[in-house]
Amino acid sequence: MGSMTTGSPQHTVEPEDDILEQLLQQHDRIRQLFAETVESRGEARQQCFDELRGLLAVHETAEEMILRPVAKRVAGKQEAEARNEEESAANEELAALEDLDVHSAEFEARLEEFRRAVEHHAEHEEREEFPRIRTECDIEERRSMGRRLRAAERMAPTHPHPRAAGSPVAQWTVGPFAALLDRAKDALRH
Repeated sequence: MGSMTTGSPQHTVEPEDDILEQLLQQHDRIRQLFAETVESRGEARQQCFDELRGLLAVHETAEEMILRPVAKRVAGKQEAEARNEEESAANEELAALEDLDVHSAEFEARLEEFRRAVEHHAEHEEREEFPRIRTECDIEERRSMGRRLRAAERMAPTHPHPRAAGSPVAQWTVGPFAALLDRAKDALRH
């Protein structure tokens, strides 16, 4: 895979190494999955939503565990707490969506509202947190964070767990156990 520019002309890194590039790629995939879920019909809609749900659950958990403590240091406690609060609210809404029939009008309406909230959250991260991390953390620190992010994603739950959302400490203590249950549930379902 070739190198790509990270938004700063002096840095060229492999996207799989830099935490910010990984998260930006995930944000793009989340946006794509929202569109695919809305456009899909039948079983394809359920499959798209399941992928979206899993990616969001893993993404938000890993962000809270790895990115948020650093963001608290470089972007400020208020910024980090605001993003964690948004993630907690998103987790609750994602859990509610998971319980709905993906073909119902209620699902469609709530999914659109949820999409707007997730987009707003991602924009805040991309505008407020990410630039501060890019300027305050050198490439080696971002690469180290990227490796830790991938490890956290492997042990993150694949379903929403509102009680743990918004708290990095809860994610570290409850997350691995919840992930084991989620992955077993996913395996049985498929």
